[in-house]
Parts: sequence; structure tokens; C-alpha cells
Amino acid sequence: MSKTVDLNSDMGEGFGAYRLGDDQAILKIVTSANIACGFHAGDPEIMASTFADAKAQNVCVGAHPGYPDLWGFGRRDMAFSPAQIERLVAYQVGAAMALSTYAGNPIKYVKCHGAMGHQTYHSEAVASAVCRAVKAVDPSLILLSIANGQQDRVARDMGLVSKAEIYADRGYDETGFLIARSLPGALLKDPQQAADRILRMLAAGGVETCEGKTVATPIDSICVHSDTPGAIEMAARVRALLEGAGVTVQAFA
Repeated sequence: MSKTVDLNSDMGEGFGAYRLGDDQAILKIVTSANIACGFHAGDPEIMASTFADAKAQNVCVGAHPGYPDLWGFGRRDMAFSPAQIERLVAYQVGAAMALSTYAGNPIKYVKCHGAMGHQTYHSEAVASAVCRAVKAVDPSLILLSIANGQQDRVARDMGLVSKAEIYADRGYDETGFLIARSLPGALLKDPQQAADRILRMLAAGGVETCEGKTVATPIDSICVHSDTPGAIEMAARVRALLEGAGVTVQAFA
């Protein structure tokens, strides 16, 4: 079993007067926070305050770029060319660098959101666009990549550091990729069930599929989505179970 692992969550995903998830509560549990950059969610006020709140809790922060789709929360595929995706990511990473530095808590990594993140798993072209953007803006930034996806390989080929991420609250299909949110089994809502499965996956060294098989992968970080029902209890249960099993929970960056 891995003896050290990161626990992360997506945050800052409100807009204006609207808020999504209890960021203050989950920041007390996780070790890394992926902050929305204003395209799928977030704005300068939310970004600055969330980076500052993370600093107060000694939580590492990263940019969480996505497609410019507030209505669809960045979870819908959009027809951008690889060159356009490259600039979309560069733009958002730049915004996150500026506001995190302003808040005194500079970003250390980049994790793509929603549909863009899923495409980095399947598409070498999209993964390459994201990696080129990060390398051009700041090659010291780490890529947080969906385990066993194209981005993990492409990033390493480009000389970037990539860390493999699995999900506590999402189901995996028989190939080892996430079950589409529209299908049964896509979302785990029971905190104990999610925590027990995470411990099994760490022990087995891979993701557990809907058929009960294991698809091998390194595991550097575990994500609990802040908008999942019961997210606070789930994150707390996962962390407690990991630490009870002798696993050190700390930021990868």
C-alpha cells in the first residue's frame, strides 16, 4: 500500500453571489485545493478569497481550468481546436498564478476540470495542448492527471511532472475510466463505502471497476468533489480511514 497520498477537492466553484459546496469546511480536511479559474465557475473575488482561505489552512493550491461553459458547469464537450485549448488553459493558469500570488499562496499544479479533464484522458491531442500550455507558462507546475490517461504519459514525455489522481466519489467502468455521470453507479454517495473502496484501491495499487476488477495505476492523489452530496463527511471519513491504516496524508506538491 502507498504510505503517502494527497487528498484534494475542487473549490471556488461559485460565481458572483452564488456558491457551490462548503469550501471552508472541506479546506480543514484536504491537503490540496483545485481552484476554478473563471471559465466553468469562479471569478476574481472568489478566486482570491479561496486562495487566501487555503493559505490559512496550510492547503496547497492548483489551477482548475475548464471550458468556458458556466451554464453547463464545464461538463459538456465543446468543439475547440487543440491550439484554442492550449490558449484557454494558458489564459486560466495565468489568472490563477496572478490571484494566488496576490493572495500569498502561489499555485503549484494544474488539474483540468470536467469535460476538458475527461478529454485529456482519451485524447492525445487535447492532453498535448494542455501540457504545451503549462510548459509554456511555467514548466515547474505539476500536472494532476486522471490515472492511466493520455495526459499522464504526454506530460512525462514533455519533461513535466505528472501525478496520478483517482476519485473517492466516482465509479469506474470496466476499462478503468470514470462511469459517465448519466449512468447508474457513476456517483458514490455513502461516505463509508467510498472510504472503504479507497483503502482497497490503495492496497491493490489500482482503481476498482464496477465489475470488481482492479486496473493497476500509481496513486498520488485522491479527489472528493466538493459538490458531491455528503462531501464533507466523505472527505473526513476517507482521511480518517487512511490515517488509521498508517497512510500519511499530505500534499504531493
